Amino acid sequence: MRNELTPESTVRDLYATPVGHDILAKILLQLNISEDLVTGPLIGRMKLKWLFGLAKKQIAPGFLEKLLHLVNSEPDVPADQMTPMERELAGITDEVTHAWWKEAAFYQVYPRSFADSNGDGIGDLRGIIGRLDYLKNLGVNAVWLSPIYDSPNDDNGYDIRDYRKIMTEFGTMEDFDELLAGLHARGMKLIMDLVVNHTSDEHAWFQEALRDPQSKYRDYYFLREGEEIPNNWTSFFSGNAWNHYEEQGLWGLHLFSKKQMDLNWDNPEVRADVIEMINWWLDKGVDGFRMDVINYISKEEGLPQGDESIGAMMGFTGIEHYFYGPHLHEYLRQVQAEAFAPHEAFSVGETPGVGREMAKLLTGEARKELNMIFSFDHLEMPGHVRGDEYTYDLNFYRDYICDWMENYGPQCWMSLFYNNHDNPRMACKVTKDPKLVKKVQRLLAVMQFTLKGTPFVYQGDEMGLVNYDFRSMEELSDVEAVNYFAEHRGEKPDEELFAQIKRGTRDHSRVLLPWNEAAGQLPEHLRQEPDNEMFDLYRRLIRMRKNHPALIYGDFEVLDRSKDSFVYRRADERETFVIECNLSGRPKCEVWKNPEGLHLVWPKRVPRGKMGPYEVRIWHGKKE
Repeated sequence: MRNELTPESTVRDLYATPVGHDILAKILLQLNISEDLVTGPLIGRMKLKWLFGLAKKQIAPGFLEKLLHLVNSEPDVPADQMTPMERELAGITDEVTHAWWKEAAFYQVYPRSFADSNGDGIGDLRGIIGRLDYLKNLGVNAVWLSPIYDSPNDDNGYDIRDYRKIMTEFGTMEDFDELLAGLHARGMKLIMDLVVNHTSDEHAWFQEALRDPQSKYRDYYFLREGEEIPNNWTSFFSGNAWNHYEEQGLWGLHLFSKKQMDLNWDNPEVRADVIEMINWWLDKGVDGFRMDVINYISKEEGLPQGDESIGAMMGFTGIEHYFYGPHLHEYLRQVQAEAFAPHEAFSVGETPGVGREMAKLLTGEARKELNMIFSFDHLEMPGHVRGDEYTYDLNFYRDYICDWMENYGPQCWMSLFYNNHDNPRMACKVTKDPKLVKKVQRLLAVMQFTLKGTPFVYQGDEMGLVNYDFRSMEELSDVEAVNYFAEHRGEKPDEELFAQIKRGTRDHSRVLLPWNEAAGQLPEHLRQEPDNEMFDLYRRLIRMRKNHPALIYGDFEVLDRSKDSFVYRRADERETFVIECNLSGRPKCEVWKNPEGLHLVWPKRVPRGKMGPYEVRIWHGKKE
């Protein structure tokens, strides 16, 4: 516990709190300013009322009060800020516990585009079943399956109509049972997507809520009466965050598409029904869940107006009232205690906007909330968002990942990923040169499997897939992209708007994988061929990590982080690995001179003295 902050508190006081640290770090990151600014004597000692008084032209009135309210709503501190007695009472030690999900290599399957078994151009469960031996051969230990539940498909299955039914396009519950059994028979586990911040507006709960004013389901959602829109919150998929149901005289909250209606988690019956559903899947043998935008489930009471200056800064008005809501920890602990813990199930939360210090409070083992989170701050450079035209500098990624590796603490565990169903391929942000993109992909893969944390491979990573050359909006089905085009059309020429959308659309990661028969019917510019050498590299890296505990539980130490260089050591009491990376597209002098007598294990031979563009080397040796 800590003292509450007031306007008399200093910037350094604010930075010392979990929420204050992460908000300031986010702001400084977007401005590309070092965090040393707020820890130094000049700014660090400044009182908050003075700082925000100086910035009153840039921020809305009341901003400081809202910031302090958000900061003071989190009374807890991470383990590394506790006193020894507090740590002892909480059962916290520096010992790293072992778990299957720490040792696993996960593989994300996006069912719609993974494997099509019947030639209709849509991936399905039987297609996945037919590729289980491929996944086993690759060496992955667990599969994360994006939504397969019954859905009207407004947002590619993330708008769920029935949690206990399989989408007809994907197959049947019998197909699912066979898939689950097939994975378990091959020694692999299955985690599913859990989408419970919202449901489809076609879900029976929402339909009943609209139909009957006296129904208990009316309080399952955020439904408000009146002629005026309830607040100024905006949707992540463009426009305001409220649907108007004229016949019922109601407004309904949707943070995402107009068919994804937010659930009211403050209602204990909502939580009970969600937990019952989770247990239903866990009882079937599912091994855990990836929890979609799970940090959004707790909203500020009364759904107050969003701060316009925060909205302008973050791109979404109202986000301060739900990205780290007042009951988030309470609700996560309830789900853990009543569903996950009894089944010894795994959880990884998608938590947009959550920084390192807040993440410690969500994933600290003694807190019993989540096992891991997905943090997204590394996916774009400071000051940039998806769709911007820029070149990603891997020096930024090095600094970001080192910060987490060195400061996240032994009670927390990182997820390691570059690609997923919501982002273009990372390698294509780093270089536009087709002669270099494969080198970047190899570099990213080696770092992913040799840094400390659990790697999540997205389908196609192991094939060396790159972004697609979409030619028009007609080739895109991404609801986010389609809505953005409609909302902003006329602000600039259509060609410029499409170019922006093309750079950031989620469809880059959602095109049918090349092995599908229907993929051969795509236009020539949307066809790619799998890279067998990349598959072999992923298989080798997965095997290497599996066979060498030093790459999982070993210490992490940075040996060199000069410009364009990243050299780090992973070591335990038995062995040592040193990984040297050239982070640039230019040749450079090697840094690692191998005084420890290690031997090169990848690649097998290299000319000494120089490293090629984006070259990476792995050295290994056993201790006496």
